[in-house]
Amino acid sequence: MKLNKNYISIRDKWWALPLILPSLLLPLLSTANTYAHISTGTVILFYLPLALTISLMLFFSWAALPGIIIAIGWYKYPQVGLFETLSIITHFIVTMVLSWGGYKVFAPRRNNVAHGDSHLMFQRIFWQVFCPATLFLLLFQFAAFVGVYESKSGMVGVMPFNTGTLINYQAMLVGNLVGIPLCYFIIRTIRNPLHIRGYFSQLKQQFDTKVTRTEFAVWLIILTLLMALLCMPLNEQSSIFSTNYTLSLLLPVMLWGAMRYGYRFISMIWTVVLITAIHYYQRYMPWYSGYDTQLAITSSSYLVFSFIVNYIAVLATRQRFVTRRTHRLAYFDPMVHLPNLRALNRTLKKAPWSVLCFLRIPGMELLVKNYGIMLRIQYKQKLSHWIAPLLEQDEYVFQLSGNDLILRFNTESHQQRIEALDKHIRQFRFVWDGMPLQPQVGISFCYVRSPVNHIYLLLGELSTIAELSLATNMPENLQRRGVMHLQRDLKDKVAMMNRLQQALEHDRFFLMAQPIFGVRGDVYHEILLRLQGDEGETIAPDNFLPVAHEFGLSSSIDLWVIENTLKFMAQNREKMPAHRFAINLSPTSVCRAKFPHEISQLLAKYQVEAWQLIFEITESNALTNAEQAHATLLQLQVLGCQIAIDDFGTGYASYARLKNVSADILKIDGSFIRNIVSNSLDYQIVASICHLARMKKMLVVAEYVESEEIRSAVISLGIDYLQGYLIGEPRPLHKTLEEQVPVTLAPADHSRSDIG
Repeated sequence: MKLNKNYISIRDKWWALPLILPSLLLPLLSTANTYAHISTGTVILFYLPLALTISLMLFFSWAALPGIIIAIGWYKYPQVGLFETLSIITHFIVTMVLSWGGYKVFAPRRNNVAHGDSHLMFQRIFWQVFCPATLFLLLFQFAAFVGVYESKSGMVGVMPFNTGTLINYQAMLVGNLVGIPLCYFIIRTIRNPLHIRGYFSQLKQQFDTKVTRTEFAVWLIILTLLMALLCMPLNEQSSIFSTNYTLSLLLPVMLWGAMRYGYRFISMIWTVVLITAIHYYQRYMPWYSGYDTQLAITSSSYLVFSFIVNYIAVLATRQRFVTRRTHRLAYFDPMVHLPNLRALNRTLKKAPWSVLCFLRIPGMELLVKNYGIMLRIQYKQKLSHWIAPLLEQDEYVFQLSGNDLILRFNTESHQQRIEALDKHIRQFRFVWDGMPLQPQVGISFCYVRSPVNHIYLLLGELSTIAELSLATNMPENLQRRGVMHLQRDLKDKVAMMNRLQQALEHDRFFLMAQPIFGVRGDVYHEILLRLQGDEGETIAPDNFLPVAHEFGLSSSIDLWVIENTLKFMAQNREKMPAHRFAINLSPTSVCRAKFPHEISQLLAKYQVEAWQLIFEITESNALTNAEQAHATLLQLQVLGCQIAIDDFGTGYASYARLKNVSADILKIDGSFIRNIVSNSLDYQIVASICHLARMKKMLVVAEYVESEEIRSAVISLGIDYLQGYLIGEPRPLHKTLEEQVPVTLAPADHSRSDIG
């Protein structure tokens, strides 16, 4: 259903609804006006016309004035004549224009929102209730005093401030307090009939979620019973419940409704209850001596009860809104707008059996580094929307930190559904800045029973299996991949990580040194790191360096090795003058921009010359920032240190990389040297590496020299330095002080071109 465009375009014109509505609504709403007679004259208990005119001004602004003037004139002229009608029109216009103008000036820009907004409560009470009631009564008292309102002379006593004036003032206040929201709702509904649908939708949302039909029915029955007692005609058998005592009983019942059912519902119910109670006031307030005072007290009850009921309803509604928002923030990720791990835990508790499906997207990390975090957010949102059609009731996509998502499936036919999910995700295309992106998605799943007490450990295991899925290119079942084995590996890694941290804090590492002899008689040592176990055993680096790299400890370990090597050199400067040491660097250290500055500070601290340090690096795919690694090595060379490429010939080290790298020393991997005597292909490979290194003016080191035949072969190829068990085994660093510089290694016969 849609409103006609022509109607929308003309409905707010002064000659359309603003002109018609006042003449239709003023006579109708005036029937709710209630008057009473006291000893000093006539008083009013409830008055709606002022609330109607202010509501019209709120909606139509100045366009409402012609319609209001015509409506008042048409309604009042037959009753009081022309002069008094013009006075009443002036009376209304002055009051409503001043009140409406003040509200427009002091209220925020969006002042025409529905009533019940706690931010506008003060402005509305002052400008829509207190100000118009006060102005209207003062103008009325003045006009009646000078004789303008001859028809209302009975409403003015001898003294202007008497019981009748108090009752009139309270009637104006309560009429505006409950009447303006009522008139506002009526006008808005007539102006846009679709508003009624949205109003009832919001009305239901304001109900407390814990309200049951039984509770609501009990509340309605109690309210109806009290109203029946209140409106029951008085007779000789009437009890105390047929007096205004019953009016006081309405307050706790309405407060109950205000706290449970929200402002929109309770404000309308209270308006109906209040108008009915005021209209039938004679049913519970018989005339007797002291009636004036009793009527004033009852009139004040109307006002106080109305304020309390509406105020509590607004506060309770606001509190529920804040609670729901807090609840949503607690269970929904505010950036991705998907339920989070708390929501997953809650959902798992509700279902006895569930299937968890983990989606891992490692390729997203590189895209996020280049295009920003908004790419990750939008990718997750679009992917979750893409998956949504495959989900059944109570199945959701949950947000995880980083680039991962997790799904909860019902257990029926979950294997087939996960296979269908895998095919569906492969068809997903994410377009970013005009480019279609399709990073690979790893999928792992498992079958769980509520309650799941170790959800975080379980997610870690699913993440590991999802990595395996990336390799196998198919969904992987956690139960089939040996969860106990994964847990044991993870436990061992965590234990090793803790051991490494303790070793860094308490110096439980120790250094070994292996000599590297030059064919010209010089020598330097390669520093080798070992870890001391809890029982005094020695732990080799192959067992702890991968864990150090995985948990981000590699750079800290490198700095520990460098500082302790420099400390040894400073302490033994006289015994080992001008001695050099080679230290291996991890990819993490090489990719750190501050690393050269830290080396410079350590050299200055221990007064060691930079040329005495040789840093060995392995070309690896672990170099996450190749440009920064290249810049770091250049800065180390400028500082005076030498750079050696370790394990050349394997992995990512290649001729193409050697062409572009700037290094001083090239260490040929031992896998080529080991078989150089028995394998002619290895011999030719080593020969070509040596030839290329000489063209680059690089010194060459041969690893794994463990026999006289190998030594003779590598010397024949012109290799500059030899390293291996034949030359010298690794020994504790302090024992290098006992070594003597060896005699020059005699060059071999270079006429030999082939071995074996």
